[in-house]
Amino acid sequence: MIGRLRGILEIKKPPYLLIDASGVGYELQAPMSTIYQLPDIGQTVTLFTHLVVREDAHLLYGFYQEKERALFRTLIKVSGVGPKMGLTILSGMEVSYFLQCVERRETAALVGLPGVGKKTAERLVVEMAGKLLMPSENMNFSRKIFESGIEESSFQGRQEEAISALIALGYKPQEASRVVAKIEGENLSSQEIIRSALKMFGGFSD
Repeated sequence: MIGRLRGILEIKKPPYLLIDASGVGYELQAPMSTIYQLPDIGQTVTLFTHLVVREDAHLLYGFYQEKERALFRTLIKVSGVGPKMGLTILSGMEVSYFLQCVERRETAALVGLPGVGKKTAERLVVEMAGKLLMPSENMNFSRKIFESGIEESSFQGRQEEAISALIALGYKPQEASRVVAKIEGENLSSQEIIRSALKMFGGFSD
């Protein structure tokens, strides 16, 4: 089991990452809560990881904070929730907010996430209640963002990158395109566009 990975960040195309660790390139998928906090391309990064072994592939997932990985591991144990939905939940909702939804049994907020219907939301609340005990200091979600700067691609190119990332996270193409089109600011990076879109979908706040 690969539990932690340290290396040079080579590619950052949400939700996909490539990290060069001693000459070996590791492909990972990561939630937006992690990608927001990554350093610039070419910088050293350390991620907590979780390896999913399937018959047709070995999939590696990376997390900036250990509590994100802990929540991911708990999520994928819930019936009907796989790694893709786990990333979607972590990308569209702060860890602390998710914990509050489970504690207060507020399923409405969870239904707003792609792929999470009413029955799935209810199952999440029921099966995860009592399983999310974390140290109190972990309840404070870190919102510090290490901006990667403005990409050299055109604003339209950055919009397309944002739409592709949202689709990969489970949002429908029409929904992703509609929301991204509403976001103004030609100097925004693709990550900033994604963050704004997720805020419009609901879950993340400033």
